[in-house]
Amino acid sequence: MSDAHGVARDQLRAFIERIERLEEEKKTIADDIKDVYGEAKAMGYDTKIMKKVIALRKKDDQERMEEDLILDTYLQALGMIEGPADQDAA
Repeated sequence: MSDAHGVARDQLRAFIERIERLEEEKKTIADDIKDVYGEAKAMGYDTKIMKKVIALRKKDDQERMEEDLILDTYLQALGMIEGPADQDAA
């Protein structure tokens, strides 16, 4: 019975240590990304917009189209952009 506990303990320790190493790598990568954004900002790029572009590139075309349609619907409802009915009245 104690061997089974020892094996389970060793497996658990191995998982924890792997996760800790990956978390450290994740932190290093996050720091690298922050540095790249800093370089881009120093060159005059708008990093807020860059982040939006990156988020958009992660999505497929269908997902982007659906979000754009919903956004347009909301903006029209709030009177922030003209909708089809607004254009007909003009």
